[in-house]
Amino acid sequence: MTIPVASAAFLLAAICAALMGFAIQRGATCMVAAVNEIVHDRKPNRLLAMAETSLWVAGGLLTARALGVLPQFPGGFALTGWTLLGGALLGVGAQINRACVFGSVAHIGSGNIAYLTSPFGFYVGAVTFAPLFAAMRPEPMATLAPASTLPMWLAPLFLAYAVWRLVTIFRDPRREGFHWRTVWRPHEATIFIGINFVILFVVAGAWAYTDLFIQLAAGMAPAAVVQSLLLLALLVGASIGGWTAGAFNWRWPNWRLMLRCFLGGMLMGWGSLLIPGSNDGLILVGLPLLWSYAWVAVLVMCVTIWAAILAERRFLRP
Repeated sequence: MTIPVASAAFLLAAICAALMGFAIQRGATCMVAAVNEIVHDRKPNRLLAMAETSLWVAGGLLTARALGVLPQFPGGFALTGWTLLGGALLGVGAQINRACVFGSVAHIGSGNIAYLTSPFGFYVGAVTFAPLFAAMRPEPMATLAPASTLPMWLAPLFLAYAVWRLVTIFRDPRREGFHWRTVWRPHEATIFIGINFVILFVVAGAWAYTDLFIQLAAGMAPAAVVQSLLLLALLVGASIGGWTAGAFNWRWPNWRLMLRCFLGGMLMGWGSLLIPGSNDGLILVGLPLLWSYAWVAVLVMCVTIWAAILAERRFLRP
């Protein structure tokens, strides 16, 4: 969907993108951090936050469809062996990068400009994908998204759940009544990303900043200006989020970190095109719409990151 830059729809989309960037700084969106939390702390808090966020996106899209403001859901892709390879490459790339595509935005917003080479590496991966993986392109599914078959009576149930959940989110247990700052706790901030994504989805269509690099690499980016401005809004929001959280610390990059980020970004680019879908698109689109390829890819990505963490602990660290 292409929207004019000088329109109320674009302004709303830009605000949502900026709020997503702000929430990424405080939320539990990075898959590498989520798996590390399980390995080191034996806690699944970040994964549970992402799972609930996918639930919010699914319920929000279902409600939008019931209200007639969302005519159809995005299509999906066949589950093949290349999906497994893509999930593995996505996991290896994220571990090398020490952050997924969500986590890279948080690092950039915190002043670690070495992570600017991550999206550049992702773009190089998208450019080199065609000559390297020409025979491995995923097959689009002709069927509708499984979530589109869900009954419409689930929408009122979700709205009731959403009201109850928002009350619990804004009620501060340490104080009497409600407090707006509770929305920026990690779990709640992750949900806030999902809410803004649904609004952005309805206004401007399915949007992930990695899609911009894929389209530019393929020479087909009809909405490049709009998507670039939304990416800028995302980074501005992440920077404001880092500054207000006291996490902003300008760091001059070293070549080792830049090389690692570039390599990790390139592997994530290859993996995203094999699946297809990166961490952001899988969690916010593929999982909520119940596409099997997305669920399998995320599972393979998590297992790969887990295996990489254990391998590094065993062979690379004393």
